[in-house]
Parts: sequence; C-alpha cells; structure tokens
Amino acid sequence: MDKFSDMALFISIVKHQGLAAAGRELGLSPATVTARLQALEERYGVKLLNRSTRHLSLTDSGALYHQACLGIIENVKETENLLQNGVKEVKGTLKIAAPKDIGKQYILPILSAFTDRYPDIVPYLYLNDNLSNIAESGIDVVIRYGDLTDSNLILRRLAPSRRVLCASPEYLARKGTPVKPQDLSHHDCLAMLRSNEELKTWHFQDQEGRNSVTVTPKRFSDDGEVIRCWALEGAGIALKSLLDVQNDINQQRLVTVLNGYMKNFNSSTTVSSADLNVVYISRQYQPKRLRLFLDFLFEQFEKQLEH
Repeated sequence: MDKFSDMALFISIVKHQGLAAAGRELGLSPATVTARLQALEERYGVKLLNRSTRHLSLTDSGALYHQACLGIIENVKETENLLQNGVKEVKGTLKIAAPKDIGKQYILPILSAFTDRYPDIVPYLYLNDNLSNIAESGIDVVIRYGDLTDSNLILRRLAPSRRVLCASPEYLARKGTPVKPQDLSHHDCLAMLRSNEELKTWHFQDQEGRNSVTVTPKRFSDDGEVIRCWALEGAGIALKSLLDVQNDINQQRLVTVLNGYMKNFNSSTTVSSADLNVVYISRQYQPKRLRLFLDFLFEQFEKQLEH
C-alpha cells in the first residue's frame, strides 16, 4: 500500500477517533485498518496511537506524523486544483474555535466577510471557552485568551486586552460600589467554571503589591457569554476580558469598578496573560485558505480596534 493512502487512513482514524469509523469512511474492514496501522508503526519503528477500548489519543510521534500528513494531503489537493484549473483555487474547509463572546461579537462578522470574498471556503465555527486539542480535533485556528505551553503550536497576539470587574449601573445603585478588593465579600459575584474548577479566587495588583480575594459567587457558568448576560441583567459583578464587554461599557450598559487594580483569574497579573491570541499548528506549508484567513483576521481586527 502506498504511503499517500496510509496518510489518508491515519488522518481518518484521528478525525473519527476510531479505527472502525475510519474503515467505514474509506470502505475498509476493521481488520484491514488494524493491519495497516500496525504495518505503519512497524515501518517507522514508533508507536503512533495510544489505544484503549474507549479512547484513542496521539503519541508525540503520532502528533508529528498527523501534522505532516495534513500538510502533505493539503498540498497535493492544491496541486491537483492548479493542474486541473490553471489557477490556485481557494477552496476547502476552515475550522475555527473561539470563546462565545469574542466569537459572536468579532469573529462571526469577520468570517462572514471572508467567505463572501471566498465563497468556495466552507467555514466551521465552534464556540466554546476551552482550548481544543488542535492536533486531534482537526481545528485549523483557535482564538483564546492567555498564554500557551505547547511548543508545537504557534501563538500570535491578535489584540491586547486586560481583565476588568464590571456590573450594571442598576446593580451598583442597589448594592453600592466596591472601593477595595475585600469589599467583594459583600457583593454578588458571577464566577466562571473552567474544566469544572470554580474560578472564585480573584487576584489583584496595585502599587502596594498583590493580594487575592476568594469571593462567594451567587452564580456559576462555564460560558463567558452567560456571565456577561447575567452582569447585564444586574445579577452581580463579573470578572471579564475588556474586549468582551467593551461595547457594553461604551453604551453604559456596564460600568467598571476597582479600576486602580490589575486583575486576573490566576496569580499571574501581567497584561499579556489576558491578551487575545490566535493559536494554530506550525506547518512548513500552510494551506492557502488558512494563510489568507489569518491575514484577513489580523487586518479586520486592527480596523475594529481603531474605532
């Protein structure tokens, strides 16, 4: 069996998270898929997948091979289009993951404008507040806040940001305005959940140093957009990215408090830890549609932030 077919098979296995499902897509029996995967691992002398009865994950070697396979298959498709049509067409899928607030307010209109320009691109927009495993999920671009630890990925800053505490004018009129972080113990706070962890310890820094406050939230959600909606309803004080609530602040639907402090969900209170970033797999040869989208994304974000 040729190496190109093995690459397509491996991509299918990772995409479907299973050998049987990959076999169904490619018209192969489970036994054939298993034998070809074993032969592939024997050929290179490395284990590509960790497999159990319920779960499949890439090894480090498997992630490297999967990344290379994606790039090679994409380059072959672009070459075929070039030979058949005489031009390098911009077509195919584009998979993007972003937090709901940013996704709906910023990414959605940018993506609509991009697909108007390139109608043969089929976008997939996943709205969530967690960083997906890009290598296994098939996501092309993840837009997220904060830093990155995976050295196999590329991170570029899309926009500077910072955390702010905010509440509706109605809430502050009813409950009063906190003047120091410790005052939050007397307020209704709205807290995020991240991988089932309650982010209720908020960190502050000013000229006198750092301190942390553990609040007693009245409401929790793993969805940043829900936290913002609750704040707009007057349910309490939220710790949000400024980008998420900038329009609400401009329209005076929300008011920021404790403005003399730098704030964050973790002990790192640097501004960079709250910046909005673009994350994608490092590839020597990026698909043309991905290169064009990244250029368009940065261009449009720069224009939006100027206003």
